[in-house]
Amino acid sequence: MSDGYGLLKGKKGIIFGALDERSIAWRIALACKREGADFVLSNAPIALRLGTLDALGEETNAPIIPCDVSNDDDVAELMAKTKEHLGGIDFILHAIGMSPNIRKKKEYTDLNYNWLQQTLDISAISLHRVLHHAEKAEILNDGGSVVALSYIGAQRIFSKYSDMNDAKALLESIARNYGSRLAKRGIRVNTVSQAPTKTSAGTGIKGFDGMYTFADMIAPMGNPTADECADYCVTLFSDLTRKVTMQNLFHDGGFVNSGISEEMINDLAKVYGDKEDNK
Repeated sequence: MSDGYGLLKGKKGIIFGALDERSIAWRIALACKREGADFVLSNAPIALRLGTLDALGEETNAPIIPCDVSNDDDVAELMAKTKEHLGGIDFILHAIGMSPNIRKKKEYTDLNYNWLQQTLDISAISLHRVLHHAEKAEILNDGGSVVALSYIGAQRIFSKYSDMNDAKALLESIARNYGSRLAKRGIRVNTVSQAPTKTSAGTGIKGFDGMYTFADMIAPMGNPTADECADYCVTLFSDLTRKVTMQNLFHDGGFVNSGISEEMINDLAKVYGDKEDNK
């Protein structure tokens, strides 16, 4: 692992959601370790059965604690065990999201509402639950930082993202609400809206390749990688961003503020021009 800048030297945290070496949370864990942090890794028991997280735990010398974030008892137990391992913590990464409706290819206008509740509970309400139990356990240090990974589907409609559009909107609202309440202790709560990224979770969404290419063509800098996202999150965990809170921060190569690229205009003109010529 290459030398870092020591931005997180002496800091401790919890990283939720690392699944395999392609996942953003995995890359963030490596970046946090590079910058001097110690942390606990956590994921759902079913995800841990895959066994891949063991390698990350060994590489970063991090304990792995199973936790179903939709279960209060599990989250409370995670906080208690983390306190035993690390004492107080300075940062939390929430990189958790899933949608049974997307997995089962249910159309947005025909959602299974029990599955929708699971989507909202795991992908968004879990942030509230984690912060509630962190406060209750008195584990969050003053001046700490919480980052949850989001997506621009919270503001714009991407049809294949289905009910996850709603989940990310709720996630960002919870981050703002908690950010306002934790501010008096200097604790920051932000969301990072990452561009489409080629992770195991992302590529499981129908139409992901099209979403990725679309964003990559429009964003002036192209889509950032998982490692680039990790570096950005490190700055938010560090003391260099002490007054950045209640923000949804777009990490997308400029996509959010771009209209359309010249390359795409030319390609569309050619495609639709050919269609007109063939009529």
